[in-house]
Amino acid sequence: MSEYTLNDFKKGQPRWCPGCGDHFFLASLHKAMAELGIAPYNTAVISGIGCSSRLPYYMNTYAMQTIHGRAASISTGFKVARPDVTVWQISGDGDGLAIGGNHFIHAVRRNIDINMILLNNRIYGLTKGQYSPTSPRGFVSKSSPYGTVEDPFRPAELCFGARGRFFARAVASDAPATVAILKAAAQHKGASVCEIMQNCVIFNNGVYDAIYTKEGRAKNAIYLEHGKPMLFGENKEFGLMQEGFGLKVVKLGENGITEKDILVHDAHCMDNTLQLKLALMEGPDFPIALGVIRDVEAPTYNEAVDAQIEEIKGKKKYHNFNELLMTNDIFEVK
Repeated sequence: MSEYTLNDFKKGQPRWCPGCGDHFFLASLHKAMAELGIAPYNTAVISGIGCSSRLPYYMNTYAMQTIHGRAASISTGFKVARPDVTVWQISGDGDGLAIGGNHFIHAVRRNIDINMILLNNRIYGLTKGQYSPTSPRGFVSKSSPYGTVEDPFRPAELCFGARGRFFARAVASDAPATVAILKAAAQHKGASVCEIMQNCVIFNNGVYDAIYTKEGRAKNAIYLEHGKPMLFGENKEFGLMQEGFGLKVVKLGENGITEKDILVHDAHCMDNTLQLKLALMEGPDFPIALGVIRDVEAPTYNEAVDAQIEEIKGKKKYHNFNELLMTNDIFEVK
């Protein structure tokens, strides 16, 4: 594996608002790419339109800012044409789940081998503060001055409903955890979805305040690791247990509960029932789940396309255009 540094992937001067979560994420992406050791010339970063979608300008890789909502479809075409290149698709919650929602679910369903990053600040930032598909019911914005009357999309629910095989989540201000899930996503074969929770400091500041600091995450989040018990709290004093078809929070030491009673995280389980319950946990009653929540192997679309082409080619009498011409009646003109 070749050794690369952050500077090998950096380009330009980011033009985001000071304190924007996009700055945090960009730094983590540069670090993850350097640690993965995949050359910049074997990497492509493709985005749609929005604040987050300016990110390709700051990548010293193949990079393309495309059109609104179409990042997933263009990434799909790129990956099928160039399966040797690692493709990162960057979208915000508006670009990815509103006008791009149809492309999002079908890229996940097809299991295209691309890394889909959803930078979720629950607002339209570039167009100055309209509510987005992930804004909560009752959210007051420029386009909903009396509060929205809609329920939001929950990205994990969309991913799982589209038969997604990989879903992870991190907070933009938590660099080590963000780097970890990005590396896991790149190493997963198939469509990987990483939800990055981040504040829009201008139009939706504080939306993730409960988990935006290290101290907040210690109290209000749980880091899931495959094969390890689901413990959380400042001193790992709390855990998750099953209660009927749901989950419950328990405290170690109370009612004779020990670590042996705590559920163990299985990110590789094909049945996504428990993984979805973990992904949908919300405060204040439950901690917010961070880390790799689901990571299951399955055939990828681009590999299946290549295999099908080779299979059909093997059955045909012709393998190129000239041979195709020779399969029909031939007339010689003298």
